[in-house]
Amino acid sequence: MPINRGSFHIVSVCLLALPVAMAAGQSAPTSDPIDLAQRQVTAYLAKLADLHCTESVTQEKLAGNGHVEASERAKYDYLIMMDGNGDDFQLNESRIVSSASKHKPLPMLVTNGAATVLLVFHPYYRDSFNFTIAADAMVDGKPATPVHFAHIAGRRTPAALALRGREYPLELEGTAWIDKQSGEVVKVDATLLHDMSDVGLRSMHIKVDYKPAHLGNTASSVNLPAMAVVDVTTPLQHWRNTHVFGDYKSFSTDAEQDPNVKVYAQNVPAGNDTTAAVANPDPKEKP
Repeated sequence: MPINRGSFHIVSVCLLALPVAMAAGQSAPTSDPIDLAQRQVTAYLAKLADLHCTESVTQEKLAGNGHVEASERAKYDYLIMMDGNGDDFQLNESRIVSSASKHKPLPMLVTNGAATVLLVFHPYYRDSFNFTIAADAMVDGKPATPVHFAHIAGRRTPAALALRGREYPLELEGTAWIDKQSGEVVKVDATLLHDMSDVGLRSMHIKVDYKPAHLGNTASSVNLPAMAVVDVTTPLQHWRNTHVFGDYKSFSTDAEQDPNVKVYAQNVPAGNDTTAAVANPDPKEKP
């Protein structure tokens, strides 16, 4: 099937109607690396909702000999948004073109949410995969447990191919390396479980590295996405997208009030308990 390059997207799927109770009762001590990863991924999502960072994306179209035929670079302000209540919540990725980016869109492969492939360990998706624990290995000088995962046909999956207004679930298999001490995912290597040439996707390889990041003035660190590489082949083309994440900041620890910006309450109709506020820039500031 011919591919319309402008509408060929690999995306992460939002978590919809996710019962919070799924994550309840998971605090008991355990040495099982899969249970440790589940606990850490659940906590990881809660931390992401309070973070934003810079995402630099390099999109490349490769020739048959592997050489880069065309490339495009862009920079984004990246954040994860969560919304919900005691019964459910939604997870959405936001990528806004940075004002410093000189992005001029070309017909390239678009990949979103590649770094969230670790959701295979989340309670919402865990029962959709078979897991196999392998012998410990060293990753960046620290002991880690490799865990192979393979999607179970017919179950939900955290990734999809968006093509011409439709979404096709992606069945993934691969290996995640889980830090022996913290239970955090430090690396993921995933591919398609089955060929999808019938919809124009012959192969896909996702490789994600997670590195410790310090937020604010705290001494502790948390593993956050550092780089994600997505390599895709179609019957006619070969694409490679590289996502680099950095400059992580926490809204709660890094947000500061600009002394030149004053906040005033607007007039609110009688009977309305909601107070609206607007930022009033210094009148000396030029627009």
